[in-house]
Amino acid sequence: MKEPDDQDTDGEKSVTSKSDGKKSLRSSKSESRSPVEEDNTFLEDDTDETFTEGEGSYLEEDSDEERLEGSLSSFQYDDLQSTTVPQQTPAPAVEEAEEEVKKKISERFFYDYMELASMPFVTLDSNIPLDLLTLVHSFGYECRKRANLQLLDDSIAMYIAGNQLIFLNLKTKEQIYLRSSSGEGIGVIGVHPHKTYFTVAEKGSFPDIIIYEYPSLRPYRILRDGTEKGYAYVDFNYSGTLLASVGSNPDYTLTIWNWKEEQPILRTKAFSQEVFKVTFNPDNEEQLTTSGSGHIKFWEMAFTFTGLKLQGSLGRFGKTTTTDIEGYMELPDGKVLSGSEWGNMLLWEGGLIKVELCRGTSKSCHNGPINQIMLYEGEVITVGSDGYVRIWDFETIDTADIIDETGLLEIEPINELQVDKNVNLFSMIKMNETGNNFWLAQDASGAIWKLDLSFSNITQDPECLFSFHSGAIEAIAVSPLTYLMATTGLDCSVRIYDFASKTPLAQMKFKQGGTALVWVPRMVNFTGAQIIVGFEDGVVRILELYDPKGLTIFAGRKKILDADIQLKQVFKPHTACITALAYERDGEILATGSKDQTVFFFEVERDYKPIGYINTPGPVCQLMWSPMSHPESTLLIICENGYILEAPLPTIKQEEDDHDVVSYEIKDMCIKCFHFSSVKSKILRLIEIEKRERQRELKEKIREERRNKLAAEMGEDGEKEFQEEEEEEEEEEEEEEPLPEIFIPSTPSPILCGFYSEPGKFWVSLGDYDSGFLYHCEFPPCDESSDFKEQKDEPIDVRYLEDTEDNPIQTITFNINKVMMFCGMKNGAIRVYVLNQNDPSLTSLVDYWHFNMHDNNYGCIKSIASSFDDRFLVTAGADGNIFVFNIFSEFMLRKDMKAKVPSPRFGIETEPIPEDIEDPKAYSIENARRKREHDKLMKEVEEIKARKREQIKALRNEFCKLLEMNEELPKHMQFKRTDFDVDSQIRAEMHRKTAFKIQQVEKELAWEKEKHELGLMKLKNRYKSKPGDDYEDPKDLQAIKEAQVYMGDFNLKTAPDYKIPEHMRINAAKKEEELGHLDSLVHGNKRHMNKCILSLRDLKVAVVEEIQCLVQELKNIQSTLHISKHVPIPKIPQIHPEEVPEKRFQYDEETLLNFKQQQMQSNDEKSPGVEQIGSGGPGGGFLKLSSGKDGDLTTRDSISRSSKASTFSLDIPKCMEFEKAEPTDVELEIMKRDEIKHVYMQQYLVNRIKELVVTFDAELRLLRHQKLKLDTQMKLSDLHHVTLFQEILLLKNFEKQENILQERVNSLDKEEQYMQWKINETLKEMEEKKNEITKLQEQEKALYAGFQAAIGENNKFANFLMKVLKKKIKRVKKKEVEGDADEDEESEESSEEESSLESDEDESESEDEVFDDSICPTNCDVALFELALQLREKRLDIEEALVEEKKIVDNLKKEYDTLSKKVKIVATNLNAAEEALEAYQREKQQRLNELLVVIPLKLHQIEYVVFGEIPSDLSGTLVFSNHALRRLQERIRELQEENSKQQKLNKEWRERRKQLIREKREMTKTIRKMEETVRQLMISKFGRVVNLEALQTLSVNTTLEELKIRKLRKELANAKEMKMWEEKIAQMRWELMMKTKEHTRKLYQMNDLCIEKKKLDSRLNTLQNQQGNAFQGPREADVVAREEVTELIQLQAERISALKEEIALLRRKGGLILPPIQSPQEKQIQPVDL
Repeated sequence: MKEPDDQDTDGEKSVTSKSDGKKSLRSSKSESRSPVEEDNTFLEDDTDETFTEGEGSYLEEDSDEERLEGSLSSFQYDDLQSTTVPQQTPAPAVEEAEEEVKKKISERFFYDYMELASMPFVTLDSNIPLDLLTLVHSFGYECRKRANLQLLDDSIAMYIAGNQLIFLNLKTKEQIYLRSSSGEGIGVIGVHPHKTYFTVAEKGSFPDIIIYEYPSLRPYRILRDGTEKGYAYVDFNYSGTLLASVGSNPDYTLTIWNWKEEQPILRTKAFSQEVFKVTFNPDNEEQLTTSGSGHIKFWEMAFTFTGLKLQGSLGRFGKTTTTDIEGYMELPDGKVLSGSEWGNMLLWEGGLIKVELCRGTSKSCHNGPINQIMLYEGEVITVGSDGYVRIWDFETIDTADIIDETGLLEIEPINELQVDKNVNLFSMIKMNETGNNFWLAQDASGAIWKLDLSFSNITQDPECLFSFHSGAIEAIAVSPLTYLMATTGLDCSVRIYDFASKTPLAQMKFKQGGTALVWVPRMVNFTGAQIIVGFEDGVVRILELYDPKGLTIFAGRKKILDADIQLKQVFKPHTACITALAYERDGEILATGSKDQTVFFFEVERDYKPIGYINTPGPVCQLMWSPMSHPESTLLIICENGYILEAPLPTIKQEEDDHDVVSYEIKDMCIKCFHFSSVKSKILRLIEIEKRERQRELKEKIREERRNKLAAEMGEDGEKEFQEEEEEEEEEEEEEEPLPEIFIPSTPSPILCGFYSEPGKFWVSLGDYDSGFLYHCEFPPCDESSDFKEQKDEPIDVRYLEDTEDNPIQTITFNINKVMMFCGMKNGAIRVYVLNQNDPSLTSLVDYWHFNMHDNNYGCIKSIASSFDDRFLVTAGADGNIFVFNIFSEFMLRKDMKAKVPSPRFGIETEPIPEDIEDPKAYSIENARRKREHDKLMKEVEEIKARKREQIKALRNEFCKLLEMNEELPKHMQFKRTDFDVDSQIRAEMHRKTAFKIQQVEKELAWEKEKHELGLMKLKNRYKSKPGDDYEDPKDLQAIKEAQVYMGDFNLKTAPDYKIPEHMRINAAKKEEELGHLDSLVHGNKRHMNKCILSLRDLKVAVVEEIQCLVQELKNIQSTLHISKHVPIPKIPQIHPEEVPEKRFQYDEETLLNFKQQQMQSNDEKSPGVEQIGSGGPGGGFLKLSSGKDGDLTTRDSISRSSKASTFSLDIPKCMEFEKAEPTDVELEIMKRDEIKHVYMQQYLVNRIKELVVTFDAELRLLRHQKLKLDTQMKLSDLHHVTLFQEILLLKNFEKQENILQERVNSLDKEEQYMQWKINETLKEMEEKKNEITKLQEQEKALYAGFQAAIGENNKFANFLMKVLKKKIKRVKKKEVEGDADEDEESEESSEEESSLESDEDESESEDEVFDDSICPTNCDVALFELALQLREKRLDIEEALVEEKKIVDNLKKEYDTLSKKVKIVATNLNAAEEALEAYQREKQQRLNELLVVIPLKLHQIEYVVFGEIPSDLSGTLVFSNHALRRLQERIRELQEENSKQQKLNKEWRERRKQLIREKREMTKTIRKMEETVRQLMISKFGRVVNLEALQTLSVNTTLEELKIRKLRKELANAKEMKMWEEKIAQMRWELMMKTKEHTRKLYQMNDLCIEKKKLDSRLNTLQNQQGNAFQGPREADVVAREEVTELIQLQAERISALKEEIALLRRKGGLILPPIQSPQEKQIQPVDL
C-alpha cells in the first residue's frame, strides 16, 4: 500500500489510537496545528485584515508556537496513558491562542498528514504491531455514491472506498491510498477548478473538510463545524476562491467558506429534506443552486441592512408533478435547466417552470431520471440512468417557451450515444486530452467507462475501463491452493480475482443474485478449480474455473483471457434465498441452508445426488461441519431467530431406487437443539453486584484504617469519636439504588455467526440487545419428544467484547493455526484477536487490533477470509468494497507474485453445458418430487375413475337390455318397475335428499318470507296502534335533515361550531379529481385556442396567396395602361418564418440550386485559375440555366392561380409586332373600351385586396381579444391550480389519520348494528321460549284435567290414581335432570298454576301412608291404572321440557343483559369516535381555511363600502358568488311561500285534531256502555265477574276428554304393534344382509374361478401354440433320445463282442472263466425304459 508521507518510525508503532474513540486526539492535533513549514515560517505579518469568525488562531510569535507544540505533546502523552480520551477536550494553549487576534494564514502553511490520518487501535501492553494488517489492494467501488469519480489529471482518477480515498492511475492501474481523518468514513470529495487542490469531506460527529494539495497530497486547510454528521456535497466556485458545502441528515446545513482562511462566510439550513447537490453559477458567483428530494432551491448572496445574507427561493412545480432532482445546470442568463424522475428536462425561470422539454411524439428525453446536465462548447449534455448520453442545442433550450396548454415543448437531440445495455450512468467528467473529446463515466451498475463524444467518423466505441460489483457483496471465498478468490452479490454476477497480482480475471452473469459461495475443497476437486454458489431463488450452481490458454486454439479466436468460468452442474434444493453452503470434513456430503427453514444434504461422490432434508425452527444463517479434531462428524446449524441445531451425518442409502419415496424429508434424525435465552441482563446485574461489593469492601477498609489511626492517636476517646463519625455517616448514607432488573427481549436477538469450540460446544455472536459478548453454549442431550419452541437454554460461559454494545461481530474466521481470530464488525471495522495455541475456551480473548476500513454507516462486513497460506486477508462489505490485506509476517512477499489458474480438464471444450435453471418459479428438488408423486396419484385415481365409469356404463347397458327384454314379455309375466330395485331404501334415501334440498331452499327463502310477513304485520299495526306523544314521522325527520343541509344556511367555515356536512367532506382523492377536471378544462381551452390560431394562420396563408395572385393580375393590367392611370400597388403581406416553423427544414429544387451556386462561387474565389479553365465547360451552362430559374420569383402555386394574368401578358409581344401601322377607328374604339375595362379591373382588384386585409385584421383583433380573455382565465386557473395543489398536499397529510378515525367509526357502527341484531334475536328467541313454556304448562293442565275426567267423580281409587300420576320418580335415561329440576324450581318464572299443582303434590307426599305404584290394587280399573302410568310418563316429559326451556330462558336473559351493557359501551365509543372524527374534520377545515386563495374582483363587485368608499382592510369581508346570492334570495321567497303553506296545513290539521278528539270521546262513551252491559250479564249468569279466557282454559269438555283417552289407548296399542313389526323388520334385514353377504362371497368365488378359467384358457392356448412350434424344427427331446440310443447300441455291441470272446474261451479246453468285461461308462449308465 502506498500512502503520502508514510514515515515508518519506531515511535509511531507504539501509538494506540482507536479510530472510534480517538477523535479527540486527532482534533487536538489538528487544533494544535503542528505544521510542516517551508523556510521556517508559517505566518505572515499581515495584520491589516482580521477575521471575527472561525475557530483557528495562528500567531506569529514563537511563544505561541511553543505553547501549541507543548499542547500537542501533552495530548500524545495523555493518549499513551489511557485509551478513553474525552472528545473535544481543548488544550489550554489553544484556548489562549483563540482569544488573541487572528491573522492571515500563510499560503505555504501545511498540516502533517500522519497526525491527521486515522490509525489502528491496539490494546495496551499487547505487543501487537500497528501494521498487523496492511492494505494491499481494493477491488471494490461505491458506484452508487454521488460524485464518486473525480479526475485530477489525464491519468489519475480519485474515488472513495469506505474509509479510504483511492487514487487510481488509469494507465498503470496502480492505487495510492489516503486514509480518512475521522475514521468514520468519507462523505464526498471535490476537485478545485485548477486541479491543484481537492477536498475530502468526512463523516462523523461534527466532521471536518480537509483540503489537500495536489500532487504533493499534503493537507493544506481544514474547515470545521460545517455540519453535524456528514457532508452530502461540496463545490468550488468558478474562480476557486470559495467553497460551498451542504450537510446530510439531520441538519442539511449549507455553508459558504473562504477556504484558504478556514472561515465560514455564510451559513443557513438548505432544506428540511435530503439535499443531493449544491453548485455555484459559473457566470455569477453570487448565485447558487441546491437540489434534492422533491425540491430545487435557488440561492443568492445579497447585502442587506444586517450584512451579507443567503436568500433562498424554493422552486414551485405548479402543474408539474413534484420530482426528485439529481442533475441540473445553471444557464448564463440566470435560468436553470434540471432533470426529472420521468426523464424530461425542466427549464426554470424566476422560481417557476417555464417549459418542460421532451422529444417528439411526447417521448421523454431519457427513459428514467436525468442524473447530470452539463454545458460544453455551446451544447447541452444530459446523462441518463437509461445508459444514454444525449447532446442538445443550447440555443433551442435557452429560447424555449410554452406553445400550448400541455406545457411541453418537443425538441430533438443533436446526437446521442448508448453506452451499453443495463448501464445506469450516474455522472461524467471530462478528460483533459488535447485533440480528443473523451469523458470518464460513473456507471451505477458497477463500472467506469471511457466515452468518446466527438461523434465523427473515427469515434471510438465506449470502453469499459473497470468493472466492479454493484451494491453489497454477499459472499467471498478463497482458493485452497492458490491466490484466487471468488465473490458474488445481488448484482447477479460471480467474479474471480487474482489478489496476489491485483488483477480481476473473469466474471459470469446470471438471472438472480448470489447469496452464498464456497470454494470446493481439494478432497472433492483436487485441482481446486470448482466453486459452488447459492442464489436468492434457491438454486445451487457449481462453476468450474480453468485457464483457456490450455485449450486447443481454434482459428479465428480473437483474445485469450487469463481465466474463464463454465457452468458444470445446477440443481434447486430450496424455494427461498440460500444463506449457507458447507462441505463435510471428508468431502462426502454437501449441506445447503436457506431462509425457507430447511437444510438439504447431497452425496458429493454420486454427482450431488440428494440424500434428504431436515426442517429447522428458523431461517438458517450459517452452517459449519465439525473439524477433524472432533470424534464424530456433525453439522452446526445456526438459525437467525435464536435456535442452534446439531445434526449428525445423514445415512447414505446405497443403490436404492427412490422412485417410490414420496418426500426427501429425513424424519428419523436425532437432532440436538439449543434455544438461546438472553442472559445479558443477568450478566450486567452480576457485574453491578461485584462493583458494589468492591466499593463496600473499600469503604470497610478505609473505615478500619481510620479506626486504627484514631485508636492509636487518642485511645478510648478516639474510639468514641469514631463511633460518632460512623453514626453520622450512617445517617448521611443514602439508600442504595435498586439492582438492574432481569430483562429478556420480547423479540429474540438475531444470531449473527458462530463456530465450534469442542464436541457439543460452540461460540455465538448475537446482535441487538444481546450484543457486546461472545456466548459459549453447550447442546443438551437429544430428546425427540421435547418441543424446540418451549425449550430455553442459557450459555455456560461468556466473553466480554470491548466497544461492541452497538457494533456486534457479523462474521468470524481464523487463520490456519487458530492463533488469530479475524472479526468483521457491523460498522465496517476489522478486529483481530490474538489467541493462545489450543484455546477453545477463548481464555486469551483480551488483546486485539482494530481498524475502520469499510463505510461506517452501510459498510457492514459480510464476509472475511484468509488465504491458504495465511499471508493475505480479504474482506467484503455491504458498501461494495473488497479490500485485500497483507498479514504481518517476518517474510517479505515477492512483488511479482501471481496466482496460478487451474488447467482445463481433458475434454472440457467438448463437454455439453448443463441446462441452467433461469426461471425463479421452477420447482425445487422436494417440490418436484412431491409434484411427481401427486401427478402419479392423480393418474391412478383417474384410471380408477375411468374403470369405474366403464363398469357403470356396462351395467347401465345391461340394465337397459333387461328392461327391453322385460317389456317384450307378456304382461302377466313382466316384472314391475319396483321389482328391479335392489334396495327400496336407496330410493327412499333419494327422496329424503330431495326433501332435504327443498327444506334448504325454504330456509334460504325464510328470511324473505319473514321480511314480508313482518312488513305486513307492521303495516297492520301502523293503522291499529296509536302513535306516542313523542312520535316523529321519519319522512318529516328526513325532510328536516334535507332542509338543514340544502336550505342555504351558509355558516362560516371559520366558525368554531361549524359542522361539515357529509356530502361536503373532502379528501385527497376528491381534490385530485377536481384538479384533474381543472387540468382537462385548461387543456381543452388551450387546445381550442391553438386550433383558432392555426386556422387563422391558414387563413393568412390563403389570403397572402390570393393577394399575390391579385397583385400579379394587377401588374399585368397596369402593363397595358398608361403610367398616369396607374394606382399604387398594395404591399403584399409576408409570412414570417416563426409563423410556419414546420417549414424550417423543408427545401425545394430552387433552394438546392442556390446552395450549389453559392458553393461554386466560394470555390471560384479560392481558385481563379480553375474558374478560367472551366468557364466554357458544361458547368457554366448549367449555372446560366439555374440563374434563369432564379429570376422567376413566383411559386408554382402562384403561377397556377394567376393563369389569367399570365395569358394576358402573353398577348403583349404580339401587339408589339404592329407598332408601325396606324390604328383604325375601330381599333381605337376597341382600345378605349379595353382601357376603361382595365381601369375598372384595376380599381376592383385594389379594393378586393383591401377588403381581404381588413377582413383578416378584424379576425385577428377578435382572436386577440379572445386570447387576452383566455390568458386571464389561464392565470386564474393557475392560481386555482396552486390552491388545489396546496389543498391536496394538506389533505394528504390528514388522510392517514382521517382514514384511521373513519375506519374506527365504521367498525364501531358495524359492531353496534351487529350487537343490536343479536339483542333482537335474543329477545325474539326469549319470546318464543316463553310461548313454548306457556304451551307446556297448558299441556300439563290439560293432562290433569283429562285424567280427572277419566277417573270420574265417585271413584274410590281417585286419590291413589292421582298419587300415582303425581309421584316423582327418578328416570333412568337422564340422571342429571333431578339437579336441574331442583334449580329450576327456585326460578322466578314459576307460574301460579304450577305453584298450586306443586302444593297439591306436597300435600299428597306429606301423607304418611305408603303405597306401591307398581301393582294395581284389587277392584281398581286396570285401564285407568295403565292410563295413570302413561300420563305420568308424559307429565315427566313435560316437566323436563319445562326445566330445559326455563334454563334456556335464564341463559338468554344473561346474554341479553351482557349484550345490553356491551351495546351501551359500544354506543359510547361510537359517539366518542364520531366526535373525534368531527373534530379532526373541523381541524382539517381550519387548516384549509388558512390557505390563501386569490380571487380577482372588479370594483362593481365589491358591495362592502364605508361612507361610500372601499375600506383599506377587507379582512372582515365575505366573498360570495352571484349564483349563491341569487339562490339565497330565491330561498327567501320559497321560505315565505312554504311558511304560508305550512300555516294553511297547520290550520287544517288543528281542525282534524279537534274532530278526532270529539270522535275519541264518543268512542270512550260507547266502550263504557258496552263494558257495563257485559258486567251486568256476567253477574246475572255467574253471580260475579268472571275472566272468560281463564274459564275457557279451565273448562272441561267430557266428550273431548273421552276421545283423548281413547286416542291414548289406541296410540299405546299401535306403539306395541309398531315395536313388534320393527323387530321383525330388523330380523328380516339381518337375514337379508347375511344372504347378501353370502351372495357377494359366492360372486367373488365365481369371479375368482372365472379369472382362473381365463388364465387356464390362455395357458392352454399358449401350450397349443408351443406344440405347433415344436414340430417346425428338431425337437430337443428327440436329439437327447437319439444320443442315448446310440450310446446304448454301442454298449450292447461291446457286450456282444465280450460275450463272443467268453464263449470262444469256454469252448477251449481248460480255459479259465473270467468275469465279464465291463467298460467304465457302464457303471454310470442308468437303465432306460424303451
